[in-house]
Amino acid sequence: MANGAWAEIREKFQAALALSRVELHKNPEKEPYKSKYGARVLLEEVRALLGPAPEDEDEEDRPQAEDDVGAGYSAPGLLAELVAVEGPVAQGTVRLAVIEFHLGLNHLDTEELSAGEEHLMKCLPNNLGILWSEREEIETAQAYLDSSEALYLRYMKEIGSPPLDPTEHFLPEEEKLTEQERSKRFEKVYTHNLYYLAQIYQHKEVFEKAAHYCHSTLKRQLEHNAYHPIEWAINAATLSQFYINKQCFMEARHCLSAANVIFGQTGKNPTTEDTTETEGDVPELYHQRKGEIARCWIKYCLTLMQNAQQSMQDNIGELDLDKQSELRALRKKELDEEESVRKKAVQFGTGELCDAISAVEEKVSYLRPLDFEEARGLFLVGQHYVSEAKEFFQIDGYVTDHIEVVQDHSALFKVLAFFETDMERRCKMHKRRIAMLEPLIVDLNPQYYLLVNRQIQFEIAQAYYDMMDLKVAIADKLRDPDSHIVKKINNLNKSAMKYYQLFLDSLRDPNKVFPEHIGEDVLRPAMLAKFRVARLYGKIITSDPQKELENLATSLEHYKFIVDYCEKHPEAAQEIEVELELSKEMVSLLPTKMERFRTKMALT
Repeated sequence: MANGAWAEIREKFQAALALSRVELHKNPEKEPYKSKYGARVLLEEVRALLGPAPEDEDEEDRPQAEDDVGAGYSAPGLLAELVAVEGPVAQGTVRLAVIEFHLGLNHLDTEELSAGEEHLMKCLPNNLGILWSEREEIETAQAYLDSSEALYLRYMKEIGSPPLDPTEHFLPEEEKLTEQERSKRFEKVYTHNLYYLAQIYQHKEVFEKAAHYCHSTLKRQLEHNAYHPIEWAINAATLSQFYINKQCFMEARHCLSAANVIFGQTGKNPTTEDTTETEGDVPELYHQRKGEIARCWIKYCLTLMQNAQQSMQDNIGELDLDKQSELRALRKKELDEEESVRKKAVQFGTGELCDAISAVEEKVSYLRPLDFEEARGLFLVGQHYVSEAKEFFQIDGYVTDHIEVVQDHSALFKVLAFFETDMERRCKMHKRRIAMLEPLIVDLNPQYYLLVNRQIQFEIAQAYYDMMDLKVAIADKLRDPDSHIVKKINNLNKSAMKYYQLFLDSLRDPNKVFPEHIGEDVLRPAMLAKFRVARLYGKIITSDPQKELENLATSLEHYKFIVDYCEKHPEAAQEIEVELELSKEMVSLLPTKMERFRTKMALT
């Protein structure tokens, strides 16, 4: 090719690249794709100057992907092209492929997907995978992305050194990239491939593989210093939720600690080629992401504490000392295995970054708490992040998010109370829960927030119910409880009943009629509310025999409702097996007790 023609091709290609990089908002408002269309014209001119493609090999000789997915490229042939571009025919083929690649991206940028696909079919599978994933054609996208991953792994095994960057085929020898820059760009493409595979598996609900690819993507982004701190941190924090659900608390803590450290880099890192604007310029996004990471930490602390509670509680929800002793014996084994578990886990960062992440990890345990002091340590971490989350997620503007944070705060107090042995202090913890939840009811419109309203009503009722049980237990230890304690118990009883009744009333239809068939989503809480109201009526302390008889009759009525409902709807029985058995027992015993009470009243 003549020097003049080659110089023209290079000049047009570089001009096309420059136009392609122009941000959309810098184009005229009525012509948002003006720069893209300009780039396309130049790319098409370059393609024309390069001349027609060499004759295609026989289709029969071309290896085909299964079900024609990936037809149009050959992985073995492509591997050779990536390395051996000697001779005019090979160079011409690769240069045309580069132009097709950029034309494909250009059409994708202007939302012309079919045309983009047509160009990309002549290039690498990676971008086809991305195209099909954005079209939500998941199986097709996965086939291309899997093929791209296999090609990368095979290339690195057989060749090792990075191939030429597509743009280098239009650069003179003296302007070509350094080996380091070439490697950086090549690895970035593969990282992008892993990122989209993570999305694919997330969409397919294959969460184990999604987490694997997500973790690999994050790790590679750190290794190649190709990340935005805010985006990286929120992805790491989100990944922690997968590990929390799998009860892999060491891995979850590592992700969250890394999220904290990387998030702290926001605004401190120099602008990279990937960055369109400094993240520090968007304070609202910064504070929102900070709040979201805080919420992930809250879930970590809460789930770890709840997991410990479930492992140590007896059949009535109290601390089982034998189970606690068994878990203490297992603790040494857990600590002995820590190093081997850590070695198997994928760690983020090296050197100073690794040290910074470890420093955050050391402040929070990953082991299930076995006593109050250990639980309190996790509680305080969780409570710190509650304050952090509430700074952004305020009731004004973020109603649902704010309520969820407050509910998590209440849940932290609730699970901490399980570890507390002093009953008065446990009462105070439940009182704190009520103090933070009751104001929410005042602010919420039940018409628009019916489900949230029900949740809070039930939770407040439960807190009053637990407080009443504790006060009764305290009173039982006294020889002669005074009137103040009796009044306190009755007031707590009344408050619990009020909120359980509010919850049950919310199930009524517009004519105030209670449903004959309770929906699955509220069946268990509705039956529990009925059961607890029945029990609460039986716990009212009164010196008036007639009043006590009325309370027993009301209690019987609620127990009977549960028994009758489960007879009519057998599927409900499995939701409340324990409560149903107790209700049947009370339906059998209470009439006799009431009859004896009437006889006693008649005699006196």
